[in-house]
Amino acid sequence: MAAALLGLFCVPAHADDGRDVSRDTLAPNDGWAAADGGTTGGSTADDAHVFTVRNRGELVRALDGGSATPKIIRIAGTIDANTDDDGDHLDCADYATDGYGTRKYLAAYDPRTWGSAKPSGPQEEARQASAARQAERIELAVGSNTTLVGLGDKAVLKGASLQLKAADNVIVRNLELRDAYDCFPVWQPNTGGLGDWKTAYDNIWLRGATHVWIDHVSLSDKGHPDHGEPTYFGRNYLRHDGLLDITNASDLVTVSWSRFADHDKAILIGNGDTATGDRGRLRVTLHHNEFESVVQRAPRVRFGQVHLYNNRYVVPADAYDYRYSVGVSTESAVHAENNAFTTPGHIEVADLVKSWNGTAFHQSGTLFNGYPVDLLAIYNAYNSGSERDLTADVGWTPTLHTKIDSAATADREVARGAGAGRIP
Repeated sequence: MAAALLGLFCVPAHADDGRDVSRDTLAPNDGWAAADGGTTGGSTADDAHVFTVRNRGELVRALDGGSATPKIIRIAGTIDANTDDDGDHLDCADYATDGYGTRKYLAAYDPRTWGSAKPSGPQEEARQASAARQAERIELAVGSNTTLVGLGDKAVLKGASLQLKAADNVIVRNLELRDAYDCFPVWQPNTGGLGDWKTAYDNIWLRGATHVWIDHVSLSDKGHPDHGEPTYFGRNYLRHDGLLDITNASDLVTVSWSRFADHDKAILIGNGDTATGDRGRLRVTLHHNEFESVVQRAPRVRFGQVHLYNNRYVVPADAYDYRYSVGVSTESAVHAENNAFTTPGHIEVADLVKSWNGTAFHQSGTLFNGYPVDLLAIYNAYNSGSERDLTADVGWTPTLHTKIDSAATADREVARGAGAGRIP
């Protein structure tokens, strides 16, 4: 702990005007995280619990096993979660144990010989043991009453999965989180009818977490894009799960001025159609965020009341793939206002929304390639018939929000201001 304490206040987390932002709290009315007392993170931390950390070891000690002690943790430079206790980098071979090998695993569970049964036996057991070794290094528990903030404009947490499990009152700001890379994906023969590879890590995972503010954060697969991975058993060998998952009855979350880029499944809100304990929870605000080169889940919602306003969506002409942006699923209540979409010519307005057992979707002020469109009417008109039409009545009207700009204004402002290193 002494090594971390040496850094106290030596490199303040400054905004452009020199203001120290590490004790900032969420402004009143700024989304769902402002409800029921608001979100203050570690703003009340005493001097003994304000840390500047520069490597994984210091970060782990400052996190204190996910304790609820009020704390401010300032990340300086780049921290690699895939490092040993001496600070040396660990790669996938360093985690492999009990005779695990990718080629051995592929040979053991090739569907042509193994069939459709769930993998079992020595190689699957070795994969699980190897995965546990990696998880021990890269899964980092973030406890209640914590502010995690990057210093300056180049703070990076690489390869880590921040775990907010049953945590309350957490702030994550001004930080780039990249490449939560799974060394040991598992083959699931019956997923989607053709089988698929499943990975383990989200950059940030909220499970039963409440009062969380994520602001000016950049999340991506930078360094290891999944589309660059090989194909095994006819399926892309995925290495990344979500950028931000909000599940298991998490509640009162605001995600603002952040950037989600170069990824498949960006944000999942609610992880199962049968998770009825999520009813009345999963209240999330997403505003002034940028989604660029995101294939799907921006977000996908079950059960939650989600306010989606002033966000910017960009699908480049050379994008690897695109499926949809807003996913409307079981008992979801998405209220979307003044969002801007820019896409290449082969993507149509009706492609922006996808429904699985959804019933309602409110939208207004949508801009598509510079033109105002009625996203709901067009979705219903072009719906293939495999899903019922969506109604506009989501059963609630947001009251907690900042100023809602036009989609055109938001598009420009988010392009300039979203992401790490851009706190005004």
